Amino acid sequence: MENQERNTRRTFKRFCKTLELRDDPELIAAYKKVHEAEFFWPEIMQGIREVGIIDMEIYITGTRLFMIMDTVADFDHDKAMAELATKPRQKEWEAYVSRFQRSSKNASAEEKWLVIERIFKLPAGL
Repeated sequence: MENQERNTRRTFKRFCKTLELRDDPELIAAYKKVHEAEFFWPEIMQGIREVGIIDMEIYITGTRLFMIMDTVADFDHDKAMAELATKPRQKEWEAYVSRFQRSSKNASAEEKWLVIERIFKLPAGL
């Protein structure tokens, strides 16, 4: 199993990102709702997959969002985010969700979601 995990880890890249929501419980509840499977825009999901994002999870604590984004192994973050910005309805989505976020209505996903630097990883085998 350990070798399988090592091989799996080499087949993708992981990015962790953060974003701040507006401090309004009603807006936060609405933001959570638009991210439920039945309300999430299918064009956005398709664009995410087309640029090489394999898996994405978003967590929340208070007003702070934390995203874990797993991508294909040869993923170029800057290039992919630029491509994502051109996908159908992406600009519309960013403008729509900006009302929940502490950001500009015209900000792209790349401008809003800040990549976090990893400073610790538990060594394997301990």
